[in-house]
Amino acid sequence: MDQEMLDAIMARTVAEGTLAGRMGITIVSASASQVVATMPVAGNTQPQGLLHGGASCVLAETAGSLGAFLHASAGAAAGAGRTVVGIEISATHHRGARDGEITAVATLAHGGRTLATYDIVVTDAGGHRVCTSRLTCLIRDQAPRLDLNGAS
Repeated sequence: MDQEMLDAIMARTVAEGTLAGRMGITIVSASASQVVATMPVAGNTQPQGLLHGGASCVLAETAGSLGAFLHASAGAAAGAGRTVVGIEISATHHRGARDGEITAVATLAHGGRTLATYDIVVTDAGGHRVCTSRLTCLIRDQAPRLDLNGAS
């Protein structure tokens, strides 16, 4: 995959109107083997002012799902004919964050033809582990899209 195509995929991942875009997620780097993404704590907190645990999960799933898409796309033109959906995520929250930016590093743990699993470590600006997550994505052939009348 060329850099122009990768840049387009990364931009689409955090585009305006997506959950990742609304949460301020930025993709720092991306490949099938590792994705690095950041997110501000501000705007993603619970009422007590701490980073919301669900926000950590959104960051983790965004990074892992992008990695899974790139894994599924390996050897194909931008994932032509393949689709990726998250089927399981787990998260252990180790410590809170009140400000600054958090960083997720999603590392491929298993990359198969139908499943991709990523281990994701989320750290705060000081390098302290905030959350450890694991995401498994299902990789399937993309069904043909139907128009409004049901014709393919």
